[in-house]
Amino acid sequence: MEFPETLGAGKQDPHWKQKFSRYESVRDEIRRNLLNKLREGVPLFPGIHGYDDTVIPALVDALLARHNIILLGLRGQAKSRIIRQLIQFLDEWVPTIEGCEIHDHPVRPICARCRKLVQEAGDELPLTFIHREERFVEKLATPDVTVADLIGDIDPIRAVREGQTLSSESIIHFGLVPRAHRGIFALNELPDLSPKVQVALFNIMQEGDIQIKGFPVRLRVDVLLVFTANPEDYTARGKIISPLKDRIGSEIRTHYPHDREVGKRITKQEAWWQRSLDQPVYINEIVFDCIEEIARVAREDPHVDQRSGVSQRLPITLLEVVISRAEQRAVRLSEPYVAPRLSDLFSSFHALTGKLELEYEGEVRGAEWVAQSIVREAMGRLFKEYFRVEECLPVAQWFARGGQLILPEWETTTNILNTLERVPGLIQQARRFVQNGIPEEVSLVVGAELILNGLWAHRYITRHPERGYIRAEARQPEYSDEGDPFSPLFQ
Repeated sequence: MEFPETLGAGKQDPHWKQKFSRYESVRDEIRRNLLNKLREGVPLFPGIHGYDDTVIPALVDALLARHNIILLGLRGQAKSRIIRQLIQFLDEWVPTIEGCEIHDHPVRPICARCRKLVQEAGDELPLTFIHREERFVEKLATPDVTVADLIGDIDPIRAVREGQTLSSESIIHFGLVPRAHRGIFALNELPDLSPKVQVALFNIMQEGDIQIKGFPVRLRVDVLLVFTANPEDYTARGKIISPLKDRIGSEIRTHYPHDREVGKRITKQEAWWQRSLDQPVYINEIVFDCIEEIARVAREDPHVDQRSGVSQRLPITLLEVVISRAEQRAVRLSEPYVAPRLSDLFSSFHALTGKLELEYEGEVRGAEWVAQSIVREAMGRLFKEYFRVEECLPVAQWFARGGQLILPEWETTTNILNTLERVPGLIQQARRFVQNGIPEEVSLVVGAELILNGLWAHRYITRHPERGYIRAEARQPEYSDEGDPFSPLFQ
């Protein structure tokens, strides 16, 4: 694409002359492009799942209303990804005055240098064009961020070099917000800003101007402000002061996936699981289900601090680690494929524990104990979705008669399957998990592991770290119910 090099050339160019006929604010520009996308029916936020009926409609309302926005939500709810995608609603290229630090528009310059240059140069005013990516400024709020960082300060060195007084507008060193002029300024973790710095944002949000060091400098900055915050941070690390909160037009709450399928879609999209390896990777859908269910259980577990949340990064990281464990096994044993098993989850607690903020009781019991408890509960829930307890009666009876089953981690899938075939009825029940495109033995092993771990989760058998799966001890009262078909086995 060819760009005009001067203001006069831009006025004559039929493609660009509309840009020089009037000034369009960044919020009107976003409105125009957003409405066009709505008419075309294209996805507004590609790669964002689970928000179609909640967050996205509210966000569209706020943008059409020309509001400053704050996204409130716990960790790992795609807040940063959403605000970065707002760039797509900006025009791809816009004209600016050449050499301007804040991307001044030639029709409405706001800085002293550009106002003077427009008067002197006229139609010979030199132009440059910037891409939409250059119109997005993002900052992580921390307690050490100052007013000068965000708004600006007087530059005494420039004053000496240019022979100006300290009250001259031309010696201002602009902060991040003015440098986002005609664009979007995003501030993550807003409550971490000190109250003094939050106060400095008042004028920008209400009147649209900035004031520096008490001098009568009023720059009409045109910027859309977007903030993110964790709602618990209001009282934990800091808080948003009331006058600033009042000036934010729309407060939009994010959330974790409401159902497992949405969570799986996010995890498959974000995790590095389709790897370029010498061996093919075969993952039964039950593995994906179990990993996602672990995150869902963790978000309800009383030992986990639910105020901090359980990030969607947990299932993403866990899937990557489970595949890596299977990859390591395939290399060690020279297997022809990489096939994760449910048992690999018990070797992957290091991908879980760092993602969980524990309550006091959880800290007392230990992160490893909490992780195992969550994995066990997740497997128990999946087991109940696929089986009635009566269907697995032969399996439980075999263990009740003294059967013992050890499944070594460093063993080939074929050998594991041969071991599992010793248990009456186990492989027959596991056949319902056979999946097209995956070797049958891989699906059978994963299905059989779900049955075994499901029986263990509901106290029908015991899983011992060294002795494997063995006869259950006396079942806990909370798991016994009237008419239990297994109850005679344990009397």
